[in-house]
Amino acid sequence: MNVGNGGSGEQKLASAVVGRDEELVLIRSLVAEAAEGGAVLLLTGEPGVGKTVLLGVAAEAAAAAGTRVLRAAGVEFEADVSFSGLHQVLFPLVAEFGQLGALQRDALNVALGFGVGPPSDHLVVANAALTLLRRSAEAQPVVVIVDDLPWVDRPSALVLGFVARRLSGSRVWFLAASRIGEESFFERAGLPTYEVQPLDGEAAAALLSSRFPALDARVQRRVLADSQGNPLALLELPGVLSGPQRATPRALPTVLPLSQRLQAVFASRMTSLPAPTRELLLLAVLDGTGDLRILEAADKHCLDHLAPAERTRLVHVDQVAGQLAFRHPLIRSALVELSTSADRHRAHRVLAGLLTDQLERRAWHLAEAASGPDEETASLLEQAAHQILRRGDAVGAVAALLRAADMSPLRSERSRRIAKAAHTGADVAGDLRSVSQLLHDARQADPELSGSLYAAIAASSVLLNGDGDVDAAHHLLAGAIETQAGPGGAEDDNMLVEALHALDMVCYFGGRAELWEAFYTAMKRLEPRVPAVLELQSKTCADPARTAIPAVSQIDAEIRRLHAEADPAKIIRTSMAAAFVDRLGGCREALWRVVRDSREGSAITAGIDALMLLCLDYYYAGQWDQAEELANEGIRLSETYGYVILAWQGRWCNVLIAAGRGDVATVRALADEMTHWAVPRGALMVQHYSHHAKELAALGQGDYEEAYEQATAITPAGTLASHIPVALWVSMDIVEAAVRTGRHAEAAAHVAAMNDAGIGEISPRLALLAGGSAAIAAPQDEAAALFDRALAVPGAGRWPFDFARIQLAYGERLRRARATAKARGHLAAALATFERLGARPWALRADSELRASGHAPREAGYGIASLTPREREIARLAAAGLSNKQIAERLFLTHRTVAAHLYQIFPKLGITSRAALHAALASSEQPEEHSSQQPEEHSPPARLKACS
Repeated sequence: MNVGNGGSGEQKLASAVVGRDEELVLIRSLVAEAAEGGAVLLLTGEPGVGKTVLLGVAAEAAAAAGTRVLRAAGVEFEADVSFSGLHQVLFPLVAEFGQLGALQRDALNVALGFGVGPPSDHLVVANAALTLLRRSAEAQPVVVIVDDLPWVDRPSALVLGFVARRLSGSRVWFLAASRIGEESFFERAGLPTYEVQPLDGEAAAALLSSRFPALDARVQRRVLADSQGNPLALLELPGVLSGPQRATPRALPTVLPLSQRLQAVFASRMTSLPAPTRELLLLAVLDGTGDLRILEAADKHCLDHLAPAERTRLVHVDQVAGQLAFRHPLIRSALVELSTSADRHRAHRVLAGLLTDQLERRAWHLAEAASGPDEETASLLEQAAHQILRRGDAVGAVAALLRAADMSPLRSERSRRIAKAAHTGADVAGDLRSVSQLLHDARQADPELSGSLYAAIAASSVLLNGDGDVDAAHHLLAGAIETQAGPGGAEDDNMLVEALHALDMVCYFGGRAELWEAFYTAMKRLEPRVPAVLELQSKTCADPARTAIPAVSQIDAEIRRLHAEADPAKIIRTSMAAAFVDRLGGCREALWRVVRDSREGSAITAGIDALMLLCLDYYYAGQWDQAEELANEGIRLSETYGYVILAWQGRWCNVLIAAGRGDVATVRALADEMTHWAVPRGALMVQHYSHHAKELAALGQGDYEEAYEQATAITPAGTLASHIPVALWVSMDIVEAAVRTGRHAEAAAHVAAMNDAGIGEISPRLALLAGGSAAIAAPQDEAAALFDRALAVPGAGRWPFDFARIQLAYGERLRRARATAKARGHLAAALATFERLGARPWALRADSELRASGHAPREAGYGIASLTPREREIARLAAAGLSNKQIAERLFLTHRTVAAHLYQIFPKLGITSRAALHAALASSEQPEEHSSQQPEEHSPPARLKACS
């Protein structure tokens, strides 16, 4: 709820209120009811919940309805001034005192300080106030609005309570507000009461976003959590945060600071608590678990000392569950604000002494209790960071490492720990934007960086994603690894392992065999203790055609362990090892866990990696719309957090989908963009992404010469290029393009290379591709058996696009051999798959072959029923008049993707222009509504000439 200041601002107050529809209806009904015969309502609620704003809305509504508004508010420093509250209410009616009898007039004048004389009985004053209000309302309805009832002085409160119970039949209504749980002299028993609740989640988020649109999403979630729907807190908390605190949750303190206004609201009830009570509450705040056993261990009279806080409704103690809960998170903040630095240090020392068996918590409390650097505490914090990271909280791990750096007495250790935080931020947490500053801080602490590999890892990531290049990143990392001292302790091994994972990524994107030499040399230094996942990555990501087969059973075992894995880095690295052996399907559940955690603000980099791996898996599994959504989400995050090189993997997925769907313009634009970025940076793998998309698009268009040229730019025919893993995935494309261009020797040579490498043993998909390639290249009399064998590969149906391509090739062979009946079965199945995928060029080829076989098929689908859910959504938006750009923004797609979808939609609906969409959708939906009652035969719409 927004906050107004009355006056002219109140004219707009009701329209500015957020999330209070029920309260606004109640106020409007009160205004109408009061004009007929008086009304009373007391608003209660926690501090800052918006009661004052609702009183303002009521005043605005009453004034608009012609009601006279009399307002008052309890004020702490006037609480002992008799009749000060009543003075505020009745002062505007001074000129009407003459309407009263002498007794009542004199009583009011004396009580309110307008005259002198002996004080009257309070009952006389109360009757005088009631009579005055009733008579004033005869000319014009009157509303009395009183805020902060607990601070209204006792005589005024008694009079107002008397008046509120005697308004029936008048045109006076009474509206007041009081904090819940606070006592006052106003007798509320029997009066109608409405408790104003905090805003719900949607309204709270809307209010916060409207006032602080630039707040980081993760910081916004923290503010929403601590505010718990309290409007005042939502509007005040961000205002006291520093720039860095608004930009990243890592900079936020454990307990959010309060503005002066919030301090006044939430701290007022604590200043009167006994000292032992406040000490215990501070312990509870700094402990953060709510565990009563901690407090009981610190104070044997714990429950007695907590009683005053329970009575004032600051906390709730559940002895059965052994838990203490604060009524509102900001009570915790207020307690911290009221404490001194000495109070907090003392409390942290007590907690550290009680938590000797809990490493992470003890380390944090020791750090907060310390008066200066301390190596023992720094070491405990670093150990805690390792535990936190294994649990999946990369942001927490970075915070622990930076705190460990602060506690480090030695400059070299401080530098190493900052560099380690930079590495964790870049590799897992999604904090690449701050990595350069962290590395600068590390170098300031120790100009030599003490040979820290962590600094080299973080710096290589900055280079790879910035204006640097692959060779520079490789030189930096390989050089740092080489100059590191020989095998040392566990920390040295850990640094080397992390450096090798980073070098693996640099070598992968470099796409050249010579880059891997430094990697393999460094791997030997870990023998025989090479971590399993690192070894698997070296075999499946580097040169899978030659080294993956011995690793497949081991990778399967590692994938089975992912169900219980919490470390996002371990999940991502295992999944990367699974990618080029087609086992990402087994990693889906774990990858989705990483994505969900990332969306909550943890492990952003790992979340981006997970999205890119998932989109690739969904693409090959034939779930292209879902793959596109995941890719676009990953691209947006990559661009937001500065991970430029990761974005290319999402664009690779998108350009493959565009190629499959025949969106040649998108393929050309994206592929050229890839090449333009990759060439000056030596990122050969990104160039291969470009070649892959171009050759697939060319195959779909029937431009086999172009397809052969693009595919063999990745790997020459007859060879599976060394250390280019994508070479496995374009093998069948090379064979098909070679056969179609009359290069039968090259096709045979490539089939032989696939067989010699035994790629069919790596995965069912590669077995399908190897079998399909052999069949495509085979003589006519051998082809049928080879096609049947390829299509019978167990599990091959999980790769629908590849499977349908082989069905299409088989159907083409059968038709040319005049085995038309068998050809039709394979061609019809391929057509159905291609149409489901939206793979238009391939569907046209299958349809053309099917017609040539003598069978004029009814289309696999037409009308709205033939559209995929995504196509249907785009069609409806386009029919509503939205442009491609507007649709793209609403659905988080690119405008090129929207155009590609519309290109598929038009022939399905039998139309040739956007203008015909509305009518086509309407006519397509009508038969659908009747089909369940009376099935009808419909003739399929004629295909577009442009689609034939």
